[in-house]
Amino acid sequence: MRARATLLATGPVRRSFLSISLAVSVAAAAAAGASSAQAAARPHATSASSPTVSAAARLAGTWQLLPPAPVTSLPGDLTAVWTGNEMIIHGNYSPPNGGIRGVTFAYRPATKIWVRLANGPTRASAFETTDVAVWTGSRMLTFGQTSATYNPATNTWRQMPLAPMSLFGAVTAWTGHQFLAWGGTCCEDQSHDGAAYNPVSNTWRKLPIAPLIVRRDASGTWTGRDLVVAGGGHRVRIGEPLILLRDAAAYDPATGRWRTIAPMPRRTNGATAVWDGREILFIGGGRAGVPGPAPRGLAYNPVTNRWRLLPPMAFPRFGFAAVWTGRQLLVWGGVTVSGAPPPHGEAYTPATNAWTALPASPLRGRADPVAVWTGRQMIVWGGFSNGTPSRGFTDGAVYTPTR
Repeated sequence: MRARATLLATGPVRRSFLSISLAVSVAAAAAAGASSAQAAARPHATSASSPTVSAAARLAGTWQLLPPAPVTSLPGDLTAVWTGNEMIIHGNYSPPNGGIRGVTFAYRPATKIWVRLANGPTRASAFETTDVAVWTGSRMLTFGQTSATYNPATNTWRQMPLAPMSLFGAVTAWTGHQFLAWGGTCCEDQSHDGAAYNPVSNTWRKLPIAPLIVRRDASGTWTGRDLVVAGGGHRVRIGEPLILLRDAAAYDPATGRWRTIAPMPRRTNGATAVWDGREILFIGGGRAGVPGPAPRGLAYNPVTNRWRLLPPMAFPRFGFAAVWTGRQLLVWGGVTVSGAPPPHGEAYTPATNAWTALPASPLRGRADPVAVWTGRQMIVWGGFSNGTPSRGFTDGAVYTPTR
């Protein structure tokens, strides 16, 4: 199992903060795309001077524990997608006889049962890699050191060609037609490489060079038209600290061109980015010269090309799961600057520009869980404790908001 990939946290909480957060962002962005019309119709806050945080108030809703999953130990590099009727989870584990094996299983809320699926791709090693998964409408595509597509109808996997770039810490997105990746790095490298995968032709092509210097840990997602990339960190020489960045750019697949967009209001790296149908919400991440996760996120509006500050979270965190419901951004799990898990999740409502506490979960606090939005529920599963040694969790729960 690889080390967690973040330059923002210390101690054992380093398994996959950025890669998991980015994978969740891809899933959340895809879900947001399906409900963009609903999002566009609702009122939207335009200023951070609107109502801010409601730490005392709690969002109405209920939690319910999931039945035990068909795994005995937590796989690493977890990814998850929602297919419309089941949550498919894919990860990797090290069997007693050595090597690294893929493991795939699914939870079906309608019947409340887990199902073991065909195991999936086997990677050669766990060195500096990441896994990203997206749902195309009929297939799950997984990208990493091995790349493969899973067909639930036949319970079969098929190998795909490897990406022409590292996907470790890359900004990734599913456009509805192709998979885009930008800025992936390995080891202490930094990059401005980008690539696109077309599942119809089963081929990769490199993206044109972006108007951004090489970096690592940039943030971004798909807006329905563009892949937006912002921030990150640049290292002048190996061994020197990162210089955090605030510049940003957008790639339009229709024209095959990049354009520079307004810079972020502050230097940021490693934030989780989620498209809400009108703005990209950048949550968490690090700030220049300040330890710990950023209390206040940022929102970018591609129509006006403007940024705004979000109100502060009650419990800023790293390593959380995030899903967009069509009305709210739900955030659960992670660890605070002290390394302790927050006591509850939080929900951000763009219409009121306010954070609200989620009801307390029956799960123990953890970092790096995976999560999906089903259309009416958030399902969270797995994750790791922040301790020495780190403990893996193989339990999960369902959160149902009260509408």
